[in-house]
Order: sequence, then C-alpha cells, then structure tokens
Amino acid sequence: MALRRRTRRIAAVAAVAVVLAGGGGWWLFGRGGDAASATTRTATASLTTMQKTVQATGTLTPTVRQDVSFAVSGTVTSVDVAPGDTVVAGQRLATVDTLQLDADLLSARAGLALAQAEVSNLKGSAGSSTSDAQIAAASARVDVAAAAVTAAEEDVAAATLVAPVDGLVTTVDIATGDKVVGQASQPSVGGSAQSPGGTDTPIGSSAQLTIVGTDAYQVTVTVGAADLPNVAVGHQVEMTSTSLADTVFGVVASVSLVPSSASGTAAYPVVVTVTGDTSALHDGVSVTAQIVYERRTDVLTVPSAAVTTVDSTSSVLKVDADGTVTKTAVETGETSGQLTEIVAGLAEGDQVQLSAVDSQTRTRQDGSRDGFQIPDGGPVPGFPDGERPSFPDGFQMPGGGNR
Repeated sequence: MALRRRTRRIAAVAAVAVVLAGGGGWWLFGRGGDAASATTRTATASLTTMQKTVQATGTLTPTVRQDVSFAVSGTVTSVDVAPGDTVVAGQRLATVDTLQLDADLLSARAGLALAQAEVSNLKGSAGSSTSDAQIAAASARVDVAAAAVTAAEEDVAAATLVAPVDGLVTTVDIATGDKVVGQASQPSVGGSAQSPGGTDTPIGSSAQLTIVGTDAYQVTVTVGAADLPNVAVGHQVEMTSTSLADTVFGVVASVSLVPSSASGTAAYPVVVTVTGDTSALHDGVSVTAQIVYERRTDVLTVPSAAVTTVDSTSSVLKVDADGTVTKTAVETGETSGQLTEIVAGLAEGDQVQLSAVDSQTRTRQDGSRDGFQIPDGGPVPGFPDGERPSFPDGFQMPGGGNR
C-alpha cells in the first residue's frame, strides 16, 4: 500500500513536471505576464492650452552683419581690434599710412586756389575782352577743384577705419604691414559688391574685418508646400536647441512665395525674427522652430491613457468623491502630445482613473528563479479535492528551482 502511494506521488510529480514543461508554460510565461500586479492611478480633468504648429529647423544669424574694409589703398600701420572684441559705432579699428593721401590733398587744395585766382582775374578785367562765358567756365573749374578737395579730405579720414555699427568683431583679416587696396565696406549678408577693378565680388569674400550685431537675431527656415498655407507673417515661433538652456521666442517676419528647390523638393523660405532677451544667443546655433498657427486656451483635457474608444464611442472611468468608479461616456476633440481634449461628459476638476502595470512586479516575476509556485486554488493533475503535491528532496523543477 505504501509502495502504491509512493508510486502515485512520483507519478503525480512527473505529471506536474510534464505540465510545467508543456502546458505549464502558460503559467510561467503566459500567466507570468498577466500576473504583474495592476495598479490604478487617477488624473484630474484640467484646463490647458492646445496649439498646432509647423516644425522646421534653421540657424541663428545676427540681423546686423557688416563686412568692413578700407575705402583707400595704403600700408596698414595699426590694427586695434581682434576677433571676439566688442566695439561701438565710431570706434577705431585700424589705420593705413597717409603719406600719399596727404600729398593728394595738398595737390587738390592747390588746384582749388588756382581756379579761384583765375575767376578773380577774369572778374577784375570785366568790361574789356573778357566774356561772361569765360567767367562761367572758370567758376565751373572752381567747383570741380572744390569737389576734389572734399574727396581728398574724405580719403585722409578714411585712412582710419572705424566701426559702422555696435557689435562683435568676428573676423580680422589684416595685420600691420599689409598693403591693402581700397574697397567699399558692405552692410548685411548676401548680394555683391563692386570691387575697385570693376568686377563683381561676393560680399565677405575679401572683407578685411567683419562685425556682427549681438542684440538682434533671425532664423531662416523652410516649409513645404503642404504647410505653407498655415504660415503667415506675425505668427509666434518657439525655438529650442541643445545649445541653449531656455526656449527662444520670435515672430514670422516674412514668408517667401517663391520656392527654393535645391534639394529637388519645393521649399519656401520663412524668416523668423527673434524677440526678447538675446544675451545668451550667438551666431551659428542650430534651432528647431515650432511655428504656432493655432492656439486655443482653457481647453478641458485628460491624459490620453484615461480614454477608451470602442466602435467610435469614447469613455472614461470617472472616480467620484466617495471612490466610486463609473464608466462615463465622453465626447473627445483633438489630441496633443499625451493629452486628449474632452468636449463633453466631464467638468474641470473631475477625477478619472488610469490603469497601469506594476513594472517592478513584472520584472520580479519574469526574472524569478526561486522555484515553481502552484497557482493558489488551481487543480493539480493527479491530486483531486484540492490536495497539494509534496516533492522529494532535491527534485529539480523546470527553470532550475528545487523543491
């Protein structure tokens, strides 16, 4: 009899082992996931601001940029600034020698004096053979000579290069002793400048110094044809960057209706002017811009995880003050991020229930190797009436647990 009971116990153990190796996998793996304890959390229906945006990327550039060069030729005698220096309008940047310029000025003044003397002589002999036409011609030569003096004086003054605007010096491409050829200083970025030789030279290609403003910035982004109707001058823009701690704000300053198709796809340039504090900004920062084309305030929302939709009918689990949970039908609107708009069915301050899985419990159960646990209350093959099996010492369970 004892032998039969021992045989039955071993057979039952074997049956349990078979269940574990086969269908028992449902408990270890299938049920294991379901056994993760479910916790409930609540959230409050609240008013928020929802907005629609067009996203684009661009680079911060100073609104003011001046490529500065000597307007006269000569040998550089001093350079008073270096890249990184801050300057104010009118501050001296560099100088060239004035030996030839001074000589040109003296020559112009001498020419003016001769022209003026000629006019005086002609007027003194009026009434003889001198005609009014001769006096008029001499007077015209005085005007030309006076203009030459003015130009020579301006050239002498131009031997001292000064900052045309307040800003930051970013480029200094001259040094003491260099010989420079006069050229006009150029504002802004883009376009072309007429060089002394008469050929078109792109602005900045030969600039001797460059100054950028530090109190005004802009970003040029591009948007696709599908987004273009949603972008208009005056729209607010929010810009973020990994290089900046705070969000940068701006407004759309211009929208081009002429596409740029350098990449093969039509893209429309949009210029955004930065507003607010610019002290933390600098040239060349890449930003992601969100152009806000629709913004609604005081929109009632709940977390999207609280909303269940079946056959186009949405509902939430509303939690009353006494803890009672009631399934409540709601009408939803738009979704933004993790929030869903509630058009009808809830009021501000209502509590809704969210369901979440306790990941810590799931991890413990999935990773556990503490041995097999028979489900409480579940029937065990070969053990009727709820009888539980006992295992021989050292019995190895599937998965490595000993019983």
